[in-house]
Amino acid sequence: MIAVLGAVLAGGILLVLAPWLWPSHAPSPVRGDGAVTRLMDAAGFAHLSAKVPIAVAVLSGLVAGAVVWLVVPIPVLAGLAVLVGVGSPFLWLRARRSRLLRQRRALWPDVCDLLIASVRAGMSLPDAVASLQTSGPPALRPAFVGFARDIAASGHFDSSARRLKAVLSDPIADRIVETLRMARQVGGTELVPVLRALSASVRADAALRAEVEARQSWIRGAAVLGVVAPWVILILLALRPEGAKAYSTPAGLALIVTGAAVSFVAYRIMIRLGRLPEPRRWFG
Repeated sequence: MIAVLGAVLAGGILLVLAPWLWPSHAPSPVRGDGAVTRLMDAAGFAHLSAKVPIAVAVLSGLVAGAVVWLVVPIPVLAGLAVLVGVGSPFLWLRARRSRLLRQRRALWPDVCDLLIASVRAGMSLPDAVASLQTSGPPALRPAFVGFARDIAASGHFDSSARRLKAVLSDPIADRIVETLRMARQVGGTELVPVLRALSASVRADAALRAEVEARQSWIRGAAVLGVVAPWVILILLALRPEGAKAYSTPAGLALIVTGAAVSFVAYRIMIRLGRLPEPRRWFG
């Protein structure tokens, strides 16, 4: 019996001293700040690792190259298909990021108005932000649900606000969250006028951008048509045996590579001419 009690006592002492004797060295998961990570965050996939689009890009490149090789057995076309397949996921993520920014741009004035109403009603800042999970625009509610869960678990407004910024990944959201953080830290009575001015500025900017984008939408359509049409004709010609034989010669390979370079440069110039500058995430 004495031996059993001694073993139990020794085990208890060992368990008490275990955190100091064998400290955990497991690194905490910290999300990187690379270009792919920022693109994933802005596209609404902050919960996924940056390795996911890279794996998808490799897989889509191999599939695109294999399909083109089976249809048109020309090595240079298969190689170009691999490049297009690799770049397609990132192009899709950039298009999704632009679409989300356009959709959210019209929602932020409503968010500011709801925050103003909550603050003027006497709610605290954490409660005012958390209330947006039910009263905010439907497209933004999941982010505020996460904020409410974080603030309920930790009770720390600053860290929860930083995670909210990472999930939203929007320049206007950064300005709103930083305004709330400053008001939380230093206090003051200027929060409502600042939010009201920010709401008016965002609403005017959204209206102006919508009008300009509507008038310049033909530029993107012309760029896509100008790039795709020659390659459709090229593939149709390469489907014929004599066409495939001609494009497999050194002159044909040089023609395809030169055409690909010219198409890429022309597309980038057309998109650059029709693109409006997006606000940067200075507080991201």
